Order: sequence, then structure tokens, then C-alpha cells
Amino acid sequence: MKTKLMGPKKQSKKARKIQKVRIDDPWPLINPNAAGVDLGSREHWVAVPADRSPQPVRRFGTFTSDLEALADWLQECRITSVAMEATGVYWIPLFQILERRGFTVLLVNARQIKNVSGRKSDVADCQWIQRLHAYGLLGGSFRPADPYCVFRSYLRYRDELIAGRTTQVQHMQKALLQMNVQLHQVIAQIHGVSGLAIIEAILQGERNPLKLAVLVDRRVRSSTVQIAKALVGDYRVEHLFELKTAFDLYHTFQGKILRCEEALAQELEQLPDKVNIQTKPVPSKAPKKQADEVLREALCRKFGVDLTAIEGIGTGVALTVLGEVGPDLRCFPSEKHFTSWLGLCPDNRISGGKVLRSRTRRVINRLSDALRLAATALERSQTALGAYYRRMKAKLGAAEGVTATAHKLARLLYRLIKHGEAYVRQGLEDYEKKHQLRKLKGLKKAAASIGYELVERQAFASAVS
Repeated sequence: MKTKLMGPKKQSKKARKIQKVRIDDPWPLINPNAAGVDLGSREHWVAVPADRSPQPVRRFGTFTSDLEALADWLQECRITSVAMEATGVYWIPLFQILERRGFTVLLVNARQIKNVSGRKSDVADCQWIQRLHAYGLLGGSFRPADPYCVFRSYLRYRDELIAGRTTQVQHMQKALLQMNVQLHQVIAQIHGVSGLAIIEAILQGERNPLKLAVLVDRRVRSSTVQIAKALVGDYRVEHLFELKTAFDLYHTFQGKILRCEEALAQELEQLPDKVNIQTKPVPSKAPKKQADEVLREALCRKFGVDLTAIEGIGTGVALTVLGEVGPDLRCFPSEKHFTSWLGLCPDNRISGGKVLRSRTRRVINRLSDALRLAATALERSQTALGAYYRRMKAKLGAAEGVTATAHKLARLLYRLIKHGEAYVRQGLEDYEKKHQLRKLKGLKKAAASIGYELVERQAFASAVS
């Protein structure tokens, strides 16, 4: 059997099969100048309204010249708004080019457009996206302004470098354990000053445990005898090779992290300030390091308020807030919208008047992860937020208590950033007093509902006597 090659007639027949959006569609068009893009690693399919071009669906490559040609074609078709599905990182180059050319670009979550039967092809997908966007049925994902996206890229890459450095620490500890060098039992961190000094001496050929033990810092609590005992091991060649490789890579990652932090500091200074420190000085606070104080002042200039005044919120969490959302929260009309975007509020699924499910949505959000870590730092805090975390943990459980506390921290951050309010710390005694009053009010209400009256013990004793 001979295989027929696809000729021009076959291609034209395929082009005729492309579904066109009818002009006389009864649904009202919210965005008449809308286009839809189906993204891919090698090609992008773009659909425009049927009356804008003889060929309303076109395919473009992924090279920069192809993306520029795509933008030119959209301008020829008088398109002002473009919707695209968030697919990996393929959307980033096209998004940036279209945004730079003046288009309103919507990055759409795949949950809004999936599960439509009979529409699993590139041509049908881009047409379906264009149609939904024309009817105003798509909502764009939140993305901060471009300067904050640049800052966020450095911030996220620094986290990846830190994760790579942590992996090398684990490799070093594995190699030491294989040689039965129990260094982690006598010092707190093998990648601290003392641990790195001992590992470097081992790699240089030192095997005397007493000479290695004297390299530790004087603040180490373990005695010299204990440290020397832990450093007696079986120094095999293959394990020493693994230790040296991890040791070198650790310092390589450390150097890259320092360079990334320098670039991060430069980008932080280029971001616009909301307040002037000279006219509105930063509230005094006792920092652990001088670098933290400098960073705290810079963050106060960018936000207009001191976010680190909130218990559990440090400079690291404040940097994450600046990179992930920025100081402009107008895209979130209320605290509920903000916490819903973070995935920290209950996702109630109601049917027939019955709540079927109320667990929080599974979202990938670095800010919500940072807030959960900040919530765990309140475990022993003698503050109102610390008492709230402990009460929620006892009431709901460990995981739910962390989420509830992170939800409270998110609402506090929203109020401070949106309204520029200064944080007023609530004392532990004041919080406990208000909590007791709420419990008393609930008990009185429960007693009244069954026909009883709650009387204080002293008042009852005086009435009886």
C-alpha cells in the first residue's frame, strides 16, 4: 500500500475544519478584542475573532522572532487582550513580549478551562480559551509589577541555591557517618565554624583526634575528650573523595549565594520607596545582627510600615512578602480574597445545604509556606499570637493549628500593607482575659438556652448567707 503525501488540498481541507466563532452568537461579548493562546514547548496556537482575519487560527514557533511576529499579527487584528494558560515556564517569554507591546495579558489557571469534553487539540484549545475570554469567563492569576518580578526571580533563585547548599551538607554528613566519624553528636552543626574547620583538616590529611578536637570553637559545650572520641573513624578513600567533593561544592554554593544576595540588595534599592525614613523613622527594635537592622529599615521604606513588628515575622518572611505580592494589594479587595489566594482559608464545598468538604485548597505558594513556618516559630512565644497558636493547636490539631495561625498572620499583613497601620502588639494577659470573657459569654448563652442562669460563686455564697 502506498502512503499518500499531504498536499496543498489536504492542508486547505484541514484549515476549513477549523471552527469559527459565530458573529451572531447570542451571548454578550465582554471582551470583543480578545485572543486565546495555547502554549507549547515547540509551537503556540493563537485564535482571534473570526471577523479579524481570513485565517483566525494560526501557528507560531517559539523563537523570539516568531513571538515578535505573533505580537505583530495580534496588532494587525486589533487585539487588545490576550489569555493564555499557565503551562510550565513556556508562558514567560510570550507574556513579557506581549506585555511590553501594550497588550493586556491574562495568565489563566488550567482549572478554569479543563474538563471540557471533545476539546483536546491545540486548535480547539486556543479557540476555547479565546471564546471564554471574549465572554469574560476567565480570571487572570495574580502577578506583581515587573520590578517586583525581577526582585522575586533573584529571591527564588537564592532559595534554590540554599537548597543546593543544604544537599551538600547532607552529603558531607553521610560521608562522615560512613567513616563512623560521629561529628554531629558533639557539635550542633557540621557546617558551622568548628565543623568546617575539622572537615578541612581531615581532608588535608590530619588523623590525630586530639589535634582535630582543638580546632573547635570555645563556645562548643562538648569537652575535648568527647570530641576526640567522636573523631576516631575508618577513613576510607572512597568516602574521603565524597567528603571532599561535597565540601568543595558547599563552598561553591556559598559563594554563589553571596553574589546572589548582592544582586538582591541592588534590586531592593531600586524598588520605589513608599515613605521617607527621615520624616518617618523606623520604630526602634533590638536586632540580633546589624545586617538585619539595615534590611529592616529598607523593608520599612518599601512597605511604609514595619512588618517585622508582628510576632513571628522576620526579615526573611518580609522579603518573601515583597517579592511575591509587593506593597500594592489593590488586586485583593479584602482580607478574604488575600487569604483565599494564599490557600489558608477553608474551601467549603456545599451541596443541598450540607458542607461536604471544608479543607483548604492545595496551592503552590511560597508566601503561604513562609507564613506557616512563621506560625511554628510562635510555639513558645509569650505573646497573644503565641497563645492563639497554642490554643488552635490544642483545639484543631498540629497541622490545622499552623494553618489557622498562618491565616491570622496573613490578615495582619494585609491590614498593615493595605491601610498603612502600625502594628499594636497585644499582651498575653490581655489576650487571656478577653478569651476568658468570650468563654464566659458562651457559657451564659448555653445556660440560658436550656432555661438556667449562670451565677458567680461569690454572688451565690453571699446570697445564701
